[in-house]
Amino acid sequence: MKKTVLMLAALVLGSMAFAQNADKKEAVDQYGNTVNVKALETSSRDGILVFESKEKDYKFWFDARVQVDFGHYFGAQEWADPIGSGASIRRARFAAKAQITPDWYGEIDMELANGSFELKDAVVRYNGLKNWQFTVGSMKPDFTMSRNTSSRYLMFMERPMVINAFAPSRHLGVFAKYTNKYFFGSASVLFQEIEGQETRDFVEANNKDYGMDEGLSYVGKVVVRPINEPDLGIHVGGAVMYDAPKTSDEMGVYSGTRFSTRNTTNISRKKYIDTDDIKNTDHNLIATAELAGHYNGLRLEGAWVSDWTYMKPEVGIDKPYHFQGWYVEGACLLLGGKQSYDSDGAKFNRVRTGRSWGDIELVGKYEFLDMNDYEGRGEQAIYGGSAELYGAGLNFYFSKNVKIGLNYQYVNNDRYANGKGKLYVGLDADGNPTKDFTKVTAADGKAGVNYHMLLARFQVAF
Repeated sequence: MKKTVLMLAALVLGSMAFAQNADKKEAVDQYGNTVNVKALETSSRDGILVFESKEKDYKFWFDARVQVDFGHYFGAQEWADPIGSGASIRRARFAAKAQITPDWYGEIDMELANGSFELKDAVVRYNGLKNWQFTVGSMKPDFTMSRNTSSRYLMFMERPMVINAFAPSRHLGVFAKYTNKYFFGSASVLFQEIEGQETRDFVEANNKDYGMDEGLSYVGKVVVRPINEPDLGIHVGGAVMYDAPKTSDEMGVYSGTRFSTRNTTNISRKKYIDTDDIKNTDHNLIATAELAGHYNGLRLEGAWVSDWTYMKPEVGIDKPYHFQGWYVEGACLLLGGKQSYDSDGAKFNRVRTGRSWGDIELVGKYEFLDMNDYEGRGEQAIYGGSAELYGAGLNFYFSKNVKIGLNYQYVNNDRYANGKGKLYVGLDADGNPTKDFTKVTAADGKAGVNYHMLLARFQVAF
């Protein structure tokens, strides 16, 4: 009891000292430097803790989210590899953000899901010019709407296969953006990816042991918005990326490209779609075209993404390999809520619920991805596999911070989607399961693994 009283007294005295210091314009920090002092007002803004100066020229806040996922997979052919159901902490994100002055902003964002640390955003930003923003650090370049939309505001639990396969995620780089009500334009110069310890080990080892440059990529995006009102908007965009091989890809494999992705789920770790390493790559050219819109509670979004993989001249493959895919998905709020569009980010934002307690959203989608390029290629053909996926779901919004998502998906993989030769794709002439697509007999019409998914997510943002 005595310790508790002493602790409370210390807290009261500390608060009084802080209040007294806050009234002063200057103070001395722990290093002996004279520093300016500002009084801060504390508030909760839709569940987000914010500290802001009275003059509105400084703001600091925390941004966190937790996503707990469950997945059940069923209906695959008897000969297919087992698909493990389970649960996962999909995201346990913690970020600290600060508008240091009206012109300068800083952010650090980290991922702690399932006990593994991973750096996300870490940026220094200047936004002192009207409509302009300049950033250095680790963040997502502006390329596709789906990739840049926060995971909190996605229609489905995961982004489409084509986005996961082709759209760049966070890279260390330099970023510039201009935006107004009807136009959005951005340009980025990217170095290596910033993920976990493994990618950093690749970068350092490739630098030390092989003397490799980190590799550069260039991204440009343009969006026009002929209509951009709170309850009605149209988004038409396109982007191009020149992508050089990176030292973060793999140890000692500098001139290589590999595309792989899961079937729009994260609990099952199987990657049926996988091109394996495409060695002696010179560069990749990746392009996208996207169309989106919203009207009151309706939201529609779709994109086509395509890659051309160019080989080094000495390999003798003049025609680039070509892979592509697309998706379309839509949502409807059922209880009078309205969709929100973020003009500064050219992406969708948090929904505005129709009831005081929240809202319910109905969602649906179709997506397709093709990682095969074999016509006229002979022995140089690439069989990475293709897949199509149908999905439907319900999102339950409770207040502005809690969301529960329920997803159903059916995926149809082709006979070439064998996970780089590691997964069964059908039966051979003797009726035995085979991983070799050349030996599959499709008399039953079931070459390639097809299966159903039931997925659920519990999310809180605070």
